[in-house]
Amino acid sequence: MTQNKTVNLLLEVLGCFISAAGIYSFAVAAEVPVTGVAGICAILYRLFGLPMGLSNVLINVPIVILSYKLLGRSFLLRSLRCMILFAVFTDYLLPIMPVYTGNRLLATICGGVVGGIGDALIYMQNSSTGGIDFITMAIKAKRPHLPFGNLTFGAALAVILLNGAVFHDVDSIIYGLMFNFIVAAVINKMMFGFSSSMLALIVTDDGKAACDEIDRVADRGSTILQGRGGYAGQPKDVVLCACSNKQLYEIEHAMQVLDPGCFIIMLQSNEVQGEGFRRLELGKNDERSS
Repeated sequence: MTQNKTVNLLLEVLGCFISAAGIYSFAVAAEVPVTGVAGICAILYRLFGLPMGLSNVLINVPIVILSYKLLGRSFLLRSLRCMILFAVFTDYLLPIMPVYTGNRLLATICGGVVGGIGDALIYMQNSSTGGIDFITMAIKAKRPHLPFGNLTFGAALAVILLNGAVFHDVDSIIYGLMFNFIVAAVINKMMFGFSSSMLALIVTDDGKAACDEIDRVADRGSTILQGRGGYAGQPKDVVLCACSNKQLYEIEHAMQVLDPGCFIIMLQSNEVQGEGFRRLELGKNDERSS
């Protein structure tokens, strides 16, 4: 979420359109089950021809009421806007545009990637399209350490099985699992993967010199921890630094030149928060700035 409200709004609109396209133009056209309330709406659309966007809004009303206190007024207002945009795109714009009618497997893969990108854009603006999103957002607000894409995938599983039972289509269950796995993977990658970083642990005799060199080559801060060798018991400095993949290469090369005898451990970190790194907030957290 940026500080520019106009940019946030444009990203919300774009995310709603992309998400709706992934569901309507790929998944529904190929009869592939989709996530949560949208999946229930897709079943109703195939059975009775009910407009997906309208039924999505109607089903969301009780969920909105139940989620209000936990997620907050600002989040729900943004989500209501996204629900309306999603309904307009699904019921009015996308039906007059071409849909993919080719191979079902390709429709599953493309729909999952497209839908995941759209959903992630919406979530990154601290919003959602409602439904199961509200429930998963509520869980994420209570348990921020849980991977968001995994929560989304878990909430969708029941609807996938329901779709297979209603239409007696075992293949649709397999395609639905694939679709929602891809959506979850893309959401995780866009929301956390691009802000994930590397963590360097450098065991050296001169931590101050190592910190100065890291600042020079990568413009990154670092922290000196006090360590002791396990064999000889000699005191050592352990320099900790969070950085990008590119910066890690520069730091590694610089440390080998500065102290050829240093010991370097390189770790993958899923998410880093703090100065120089993007912070992702969900639910109520941004209300203090709105």
